[in-house]
Amino acid sequence: MNRRLLALPVTACLAAVAGLAFHRVFGFGPVVPVAVVAALVPTALAALLSGVRPWPLWVSAVATVPAWLATAAATVLRPTLGDGSFTRTLREGVLGSWKSILTTLLPAPAEPALLLLVHLVVWLAAFAGAELALRTRLRALPGVPALAAFAVALLLGVDGSGSNLGLAAATVVLLAVLMLLRSAPDEEGRGWRTILAGLPAAAALGALALAVGPFVPVGAEPYNPREQVQAPPPQTRDSVSPLDRVGGWLLSPDQVLFTVRAARREEWRLAVLDRFDGVTWTSGARFVPTGSRVPPSPDEVDRSALPQTITVRGLPGVWAPAADRPRRVDGLGVVVDPGSGVLAAVRPLQPGQTYRVESQTPKWDVEDLESASIADDAEARAALQLPWGPGATKEPVQIAEFRRFAKQATADADSPVQRAAMLAARLRAHARYSVTAPPGHGYRQLDYFLGEGRNGTPEHFATAYAVLARTIGLPTRIKVGFSGGHRVGDVLEVRSGDVMVWPEVKFDGIGWMPFNPTPDRPGKAEQDDSVAEGESRKLEQAQQNAAEKKRAGDGPNDQTPPPAAKPHHEEGDPLPWWAYALAAVAVLIAGYLGAALTAPALRRRRRRAGTPAARIVGAWQQALEHLADVGLGTARTLTAHEVARFGARHVGDDSLAHLRPLADLVDRTRFAQAEADPRAADRAWEHSDGLGRLVTAKAGRLRRLRRRLHPRSLRPRPEPLHGGRAER
Repeated sequence: MNRRLLALPVTACLAAVAGLAFHRVFGFGPVVPVAVVAALVPTALAALLSGVRPWPLWVSAVATVPAWLATAAATVLRPTLGDGSFTRTLREGVLGSWKSILTTLLPAPAEPALLLLVHLVVWLAAFAGAELALRTRLRALPGVPALAAFAVALLLGVDGSGSNLGLAAATVVLLAVLMLLRSAPDEEGRGWRTILAGLPAAAALGALALAVGPFVPVGAEPYNPREQVQAPPPQTRDSVSPLDRVGGWLLSPDQVLFTVRAARREEWRLAVLDRFDGVTWTSGARFVPTGSRVPPSPDEVDRSALPQTITVRGLPGVWAPAADRPRRVDGLGVVVDPGSGVLAAVRPLQPGQTYRVESQTPKWDVEDLESASIADDAEARAALQLPWGPGATKEPVQIAEFRRFAKQATADADSPVQRAAMLAARLRAHARYSVTAPPGHGYRQLDYFLGEGRNGTPEHFATAYAVLARTIGLPTRIKVGFSGGHRVGDVLEVRSGDVMVWPEVKFDGIGWMPFNPTPDRPGKAEQDDSVAEGESRKLEQAQQNAAEKKRAGDGPNDQTPPPAAKPHHEEGDPLPWWAYALAAVAVLIAGYLGAALTAPALRRRRRRAGTPAARIVGAWQQALEHLADVGLGTARTLTAHEVARFGARHVGDDSLAHLRPLADLVDRTRFAQAEADPRAADRAWEHSDGLGRLVTAKAGRLRRLRRRLHPRSLRPRPEPLHGGRAER
């Protein structure tokens, strides 16, 4: 019994190490106290019960339940005792915390309901390990529960940062020590000598695991259970779309919405709207919880870090502004869309709230922009859709007008980026900026904006651009945010008049690139400090250069003569007669080739259908077509077995293995009184197909193709009769 008690500290350490493996989910700070307490208490309880008297296992199992509940209430669930949420948190932690962790971007927040899962898993591993150590003689069995807990931690933290290599090496050492303790001889002297002699070997084994671990080849991607768990459905984070607030903000431009403490001005993104139903733009974001981390962007653009401290002043709703793209958020409970990186507060924003964001803003390479191609992934294809509108049964007439406008604006473009830039430039010159323009961005409102009104806010220019671009194959979405800010002391004041809407176009490798189709506001100062600077200004200049590239040399003083126009026929000029003749010949040749190549396939399909008897006869007719490739002429007067002998002479003796059984089946079908068996029909076609392969090997594919193109291949071969001579 003493030797078994000595194994309990080892099983407790194994359970604690397994609990520490959850650091990839929460970080070490929240996990260490939970794992230590959850490993020690059940181990001590098992030792206490075994020391009083040998209690049955069911007594220990029953006793551990209230012990766990009391320990959890005093540690992990202690914050919930005062607000009355103890029962709800306990239920969520036991039943649903695993799914919450799998649908949360790591590191997960150290909430009681989530940490309760760590407490429960470690407790069960420690309790099971202690009981196995006390009640069994198997050497390594008490370590199995801790290994199972370690596996749970690995699965839940597969996307987390950090490494479990050191903990895995510690687990190897502890397992070796456990086996030494449980395998040493019973004699006290010899037992301790064996244990002491084995400890260096256990330490060496752990060191070897630690050293070799990074170099172990892994041939497959790790299993990620997050891919098997359905994320929460898209939620409407705010009843009012940020796009619908643009007009109101512009009419009251001096309201301070938030302040930013940052090293430079940027475009402070608020929301991304990627779905258009013909009437309004909405967000298809799938917001998931996150502790603080935001996953990186999948594009290949170089980025620079920008820390920001944002204080909410008068900004309503739940959309949390930040520079693109956020990587870490502290001080505000948020959910995040992993695709776009857009942040939404868990609760509506309140004046005075302050949070910190670390963003990675793009650094645009002008050379990459010039050679960029349009993206063709699933997201880009979805960003090309132009629905007809709710309840519409036919395409709105405005879509054709929009397509005509976009093609005229980009007629001289040589590249996708130039096409996108020229469309933005055309819109800036086509209409005027006006804060009094009526809101709305459906097909009818955009048609009025482009045709009659020609006055609009950034809402109209951006949404018009997005729809126009989709008509010419540019995948687009809408970004709502704020441009720059006004420097006041050491902070930037972002006011309601700084609101801006940008369309974005997705390019392969670059990702979503913003364009600005909105002209400057009337009366805007040339040195207005509300505009963004740095990379944003660089991108706008590169796009402007691309849009004006075709115009270089088109001025009035350009003396370069235009290239000679190629002669062409005016619309309505009749084509010469020989053009019709060539077209007719081409149609006839194409029709003949199509018929010659498809007729055999249609005959084969027809022969395989029908009753079993008809299928057997069809298989025989197909065999005759195969033998025609090696010289079989008119077979109408040949018996089935005469055809088989012909095949043996011209194809080889191997053909008899197919022709003789097929001939027998044909004869029985014709002369036997019993109905043919469907299985016999299947065998007939197997023999016919086997004969076809032998004929192809004998005659060659080229010869068979020439015979297929012969006019007589369009006519099926007549079925052979019985009695008579073969006609060669």
